[in-house]
This record gives sequence, structure tokens and C-alpha cells, in this order.
Amino acid sequence: MHSPNAQAPLNPNASGSMPTDDSWRKRVAAQSIPAQVFLNHFFAMDYHIQHQQDLFDVAKFPIFQQFYGTVTDASYKSLEKLLLNSWSAEYALRITPVVNDEQYLQSSLHWTFPQAYYSALFSARAFLAIQGINVSNEELIRKRIGNMVVRGYYPASIGYYALGPINNYRIQRLPMAKKFTIAAKTDLILPSREGAVQIELAQFLKTTRDQRVKMLRNTIQNNPNTALRSPKTGEILQKFSVEQYKLLAKQIGYTTYFDMLSRLRISSTNREIERFVDSEIDVKLFHQSLVNIVAHVNSVHEVYIAKALGINTYRQLVAKLPSYLQESFVRERMNTIITPMLETDEGSGLKMAA
Repeated sequence: MHSPNAQAPLNPNASGSMPTDDSWRKRVAAQSIPAQVFLNHFFAMDYHIQHQQDLFDVAKFPIFQQFYGTVTDASYKSLEKLLLNSWSAEYALRITPVVNDEQYLQSSLHWTFPQAYYSALFSARAFLAIQGINVSNEELIRKRIGNMVVRGYYPASIGYYALGPINNYRIQRLPMAKKFTIAAKTDLILPSREGAVQIELAQFLKTTRDQRVKMLRNTIQNNPNTALRSPKTGEILQKFSVEQYKLLAKQIGYTTYFDMLSRLRISSTNREIERFVDSEIDVKLFHQSLVNIVAHVNSVHEVYIAKALGINTYRQLVAKLPSYLQESFVRERMNTIITPMLETDEGSGLKMAA
């Protein structure tokens, strides 16, 4: 494992001699800092999941015990397709770290980042679809999932969230992050204790919400038809008041694990991805954290779906998958997680609509 503060090895320049200054070293170090911060955030998500060990708690939730689905034949086919897309992306994410080549793993970030996000996205869409909520717009999905986080559909391991206007966020369900301040300095060392992990997650929620607030503000202010203007001059406002930021916060809704995962949706043409490709971070650890997070999120969604369908119908759905999926983590998860959670449940089963 690389040290989080590892220095990049010196390479000869074009003439074959060693660099005479440390500009190259500084460039790689500068690339490594944001990459290490990003790794720390997702490592903290994974650490919190492993520390909580609360996946099986979902079966005890009253909201889970009363959960059922109402679907038509057409929407059932749509559900199958959504799950296939989710599992295919997760499969691709899982097989990448198997390649024992550091350089390959580094360059693979171009596709593993979006694979992780889109696997969780399609899983979330399937989770909503089984409830009769068929939405493909990512902003609507984000808000729906955010509301479900707050309402208690998810275990504590991914049930935290942020709300409120910029500079006055409230971080919920991370009790050990109470001392977290907006000005908290980001540590480049991987968090190793639950308290530090929760502070890291609070920081991740903050920066993610910051991005969304600024993005919404820019969208509004860059459009002459929607831009807020000074009542005195009629000019487009350059600064927002506290009340205006409160309105933005209401439009955004809650910031949750789903928003955090959406940070992985980085285009391969975006220069930001180059920070990760050129950096000195532990790429294997990053991959493994993403695999663990996606598996956990998808497991939560799948157990709700299986609860709604009934375990026998769910087994039939899995049995129709391509062999590379059927004989992989999908079946293992069904046998080791989903079936045990449902086997004592009497009230599961699909209600087919006419």
C-alpha cells in the first residue's frame, strides 16, 4: 500500500538527465493532494459501513416489514432491465482490481468511477420502480432517494445526511462529528478511527453540498430569465443573502450518500480525472472501497426488491441472468444476505396489477 504522503519517483527528462529543479515533483504532489482527499472520503464511507455492520438491521425496520410492490408485466420487465444494468456495471467494477498491474489500475479510473456511480444509480432506479416510481431524471432520483434516507429506509451505515443553507449546514446521524466545523482542515492521512471517519464523512457531505449549491446558483444566475436581480438597479445579483441561500437549500433538498457517489460521475474528457491518473495514491485501496460501498448500497436495494417480489420470484429473476452474472456475486448475495433476511418474513410477495 502506498503511503498517503508518498513522493513520486523522479524520472529522467527528455534528454535523459534528472530534473534540475523540483517542478515536476511539485506537479505530481499537487495532483496527489485532491486525489488523496477523494480517496480518504470514499475510504471513510467504506470504513463506516464495515464498522456499523448493520445491513441485517434493515429486516427489523417497520418500514421494511410493511414494504410491498405493485407492478405490471411491463414494469416487471423494466425492473429486470434496471437490475441487469446495475449488476453489469458492478461486475465490471469488481473485475478491474483483479488485474495486478498498478499502471493499468491507475488508468482504469476513467471507467471505474462512473461504473460505481451508475451501478448504484440503476439499483436506486430499480428500488424506486418496484414502488411504482418510474423516473429516469437523475435530479428527481436524487431527491427521491434523499427523502427515503431521511425517512429511515437505509441502515445507519449510509443513513446520514446534510441539510440547510451554505455556511449553516446541519449534519445528521453522524454523532461523533458533532465537533466538526465548516473550517475543518482536511487531513491527508487515511482516517483510522470511527470518530475521524465520521468527521471525514461530514467534510464529504459539506463539500458535496457546497458543489450542488454553487451549481444551482450558477444555473439560476446565468439565465437572464431566472436570475435574481437587485430591486434597486435591476442588475443581476453578484452576492446572495442568507434568505436567498435558504431558498436554494430548499430546492436542493437533502445531501446523502447518493450525492456523494455522484461525485464519481467524472467525464473521461474532464481534466479533473487526470488528477487521479497522474497522482500517487493507493489505487487498489480506492477500487476496493468502491466495490464495498456499491455492494452495500445495492444489497439494501435488492433486499427491498426481493421483499416486494417474494423470494421465489426473485430467484426466478436471477436464474434468467447471463451465466457470468448468475454464477457471480449476484447469486452469492442472494444466498448469503437476501434469503437469510427474508426467510423468516411471512409478508413478502408481489401484488401484480391488472
